[in-house]
Amino acid sequence: MSETDPQPAPSGPAPANPRALPPGFRPGWVRLALLAAGLVLAYVLYSRFGTDSDSIHEGRSVIGWVVHQWRIPGGDFESMWVMPVVCLVSVWLARRRLAEADVRPDWRGVLVVAASLAVHVVGYRSQLPRLSLGSMVGVLWGLPFALWGPGVARALAFPACYLLLCFMSSLLVEITMPLRLMASGLACALLQGVGIGAVQQGTVVLSSAGGGFSFNVADPCSGLRSLVTMTALAAPYAYFTLKSNGKRLFLFALSVPLAMLANALRIFTLGVVAEWIGMKLAMQLYHDLSGYIVFVLSILLLVAAGSLVDRNWRALLCKLASKKRSRA
Repeated sequence: MSETDPQPAPSGPAPANPRALPPGFRPGWVRLALLAAGLVLAYVLYSRFGTDSDSIHEGRSVIGWVVHQWRIPGGDFESMWVMPVVCLVSVWLARRRLAEADVRPDWRGVLVVAASLAVHVVGYRSQLPRLSLGSMVGVLWGLPFALWGPGVARALAFPACYLLLCFMSSLLVEITMPLRLMASGLACALLQGVGIGAVQQGTVVLSSAGGGFSFNVADPCSGLRSLVTMTALAAPYAYFTLKSNGKRLFLFALSVPLAMLANALRIFTLGVVAEWIGMKLAMQLYHDLSGYIVFVLSILLLVAAGSLVDRNWRALLCKLASKKRSRA
């Protein structure tokens, strides 16, 4: 065969490009235009008619209202701006799943958008900005649901829920006092467990011996920041590391007691340092240092809990049972 003869075509299907979109996928310019128009209208609505709670200092934008909450110096929510960034990253990581979803417009998405707008009306009339923020998440999720269908809606479920968690975290302020009482009570129990006499008087932890330590579990030490941080970390960690939705929800639910435990351990160690070394050192140097220790401890507890949740306990129990039968 000469060099000019045509070469036979390779048999079999061509190798698939893992980065290429499915051959039948078309984003649809009409749908994209409708989505862009809906997003612009939503931005105008929530900017011009978001909230009147403090329009002089914060404007009327509900987005400006929540950003103001994040920018309060030393506040419990000053790091919440990271969560919308995580939402955008999760949408980018889900791009393949979005491309492979069946395009099937769904009227249920229209109902979601309509219901969300109704909630915003209630939130605006009653001056409850958190209701309006929740409705904004519903609009952002409902528009792709209506235009592309349930497959796209499922792929965007985690970013939408995580954004809702970001906006609703400020509701945890309402449980600050119960958190303070639980943290001080658990810290007292731990101190008594290691032989250090401690009693609880409301949110105050004090030594049962005269002249010992005494400190009040104030709002900054209530554990609210630990709780907000732990839930913000647990949600993406569970979503990206676990495959089962049940395990994801279980690990996320565990983040609440883990945050409370970490904060109680911080108060406990403050009592130990005050008892063994002195109250002055405990409330000055160690008090500031313990915040970083609690953060690292929270991360370790979360990773350990995730490892335990992800373990195949059924297979492990079956293996142990088979070993026990073989020995018998």
